[in-house]
Amino acid sequence: MNAIVALCHFCELHGPRTLFCTEVLHSPLPQGASSGDIAGQNEQAEEEEGGIQMSSRIRSHSPAEGASADSSSPGPKKSDMCEASGCRSLAGGHPGYVSHDKETSIKYVSHQHPNHPQLFSIVRQACVRSLSCEVCPGREGPIFFGDEQHGFVFSHTFFIKDSLARGFQRWYSIITIMMDRIYLINSWPFLLGKIRGIIDELQGKALKVFEAEQYGCPQRAQRMNTAFTPFLHQRNGNAARSLTSLTNDENLWACLHTSFAWLLKACGSRLTEKLLEGAPTEDTLVQMEKLADLKEESEGWDGSEEEEKPSSQPDVVEGQELSKCSPETSLMPDCNSWNVAHRRLSVFRSLRHMRQVLGASAFRMLAWHVLMGNQVIWKARDADLVQSAFDVLRTMLPVGCVRIIPYSDQYEEAYRCNFLGLSPHVQIPSHILSSEFAVLVEVRTATRSSLYPTLFDDEQSLNKYEFVVTSGSPVAADRVGPTILNKIEAALTNQNLSVDVVDQCLVCLKEEWMNKVKVLFKFTKVDSRPKEDTQKLLSILGAAEEDNVKLLKFWMTGLSKTYKSHLMSTVRSPTSSESRN
Repeated sequence: MNAIVALCHFCELHGPRTLFCTEVLHSPLPQGASSGDIAGQNEQAEEEEGGIQMSSRIRSHSPAEGASADSSSPGPKKSDMCEASGCRSLAGGHPGYVSHDKETSIKYVSHQHPNHPQLFSIVRQACVRSLSCEVCPGREGPIFFGDEQHGFVFSHTFFIKDSLARGFQRWYSIITIMMDRIYLINSWPFLLGKIRGIIDELQGKALKVFEAEQYGCPQRAQRMNTAFTPFLHQRNGNAARSLTSLTNDENLWACLHTSFAWLLKACGSRLTEKLLEGAPTEDTLVQMEKLADLKEESEGWDGSEEEEKPSSQPDVVEGQELSKCSPETSLMPDCNSWNVAHRRLSVFRSLRHMRQVLGASAFRMLAWHVLMGNQVIWKARDADLVQSAFDVLRTMLPVGCVRIIPYSDQYEEAYRCNFLGLSPHVQIPSHILSSEFAVLVEVRTATRSSLYPTLFDDEQSLNKYEFVVTSGSPVAADRVGPTILNKIEAALTNQNLSVDVVDQCLVCLKEEWMNKVKVLFKFTKVDSRPKEDTQKLLSILGAAEEDNVKLLKFWMTGLSKTYKSHLMSTVRSPTSSESRN
């Protein structure tokens, strides 16, 4: 992140002053903190935090800018500094601190002022504004200000206890300066939390020193008993003490360098840019809505609600699954003496794999029921096999149309899920077995080892299983079916297409038909057109067949709330339509 973090102080003698700042360097180090001029006789300390290696007390041949009396230096002159080091962080001759980020080859350099004149002016102006005019109510807390020319600033002002100061406290601020306004605003919650932690640590150390000094020599009573002295004399004799003295921490600046360097690195890596090719798909919108709903529900949950929730009811979420197996189910792999590696091999890997295992006719029947929104029931001992089957079949549907209960010890109604996994001993109601709106896949042990051809060279086939697909309304072989089903089968049978290419074909087909769903939803639900006009529209869309109409109506339930609310909010009023005519 191209930004500067600085600690500022309001001096009673000189006004706002920059005490310590950390900046990011993508180029060779500045003259004041060159890593090539390290003196071997100086003490070095290396700390690791967040992948940053810090080399402290790096010595250079040039003096520190805070101690320089050269008029060409961007830092303040020595005559403008407090004698008691209240306006100075690093001692004279101290070159600063440098941290090397080995991952990105970025250096984080800390000193009292930036060496570059333009950066010095920007930091200086931000320091003055943060401790004078740009202050939140109460003079303590965060605030945002800035412009395109001088950069944008996140400032957090705070007080440090000082038994020798007027009002027994000194005024400080930590500022973050960068040119990207949007990035800085988006980083507000992160910066507020981390900077608040740094401030709390400083205030805690200073409070201990303040209490110890007050216990030894109470300043309030001493001041009340002291004879009145002229204000100017008192002011000149009350120069600010250094922050290291107020906190009784000699390693304060090294610790602040580590904190500021980590802050710059972490804040720069938490937000990344992502290239989006076109508008987000319906699946993306639905997934974002589901994640938002889950986050909102999780915040509202408490321990009492979780205890009162019946354990016999499996959880189901649209587009997602929350598996809650019974104890009998969880012990099943151990009872069959299957190791984990072997169970992972006995799964479906793609739609093409499933079609080869089930056979063309059985797969077509199963795919037809999936696309129509009918309930798909799998009965098997292997929960991983059922899960893999659902993971493969769900790729044919929009995310909003998927409701899965991966494995249950009791039957669940179709309104709760359209994919249901059951253990073999579960009884299914007879009206479900004879219903035309459900399909059952029973996984049995094969009577002979080579029931199905081996699909892979290794032992990854499903030869040990026999799959029986039944339904109360079997799909006739000569039935045309929905158009998308025919295109899916054509892609699966084309051996020139790899599995990845077939997956992309599915994405394109789903988007094509979701666009038709959007047009139909707008036409029927929003505009309320008559049935005759709807039939004409279906003919134009190439979806006038019965199966295509059923598919469009089922897929309409998978539209995102964002799209529906957008359509409802943009319905044309009669007056506006008349004015256009």
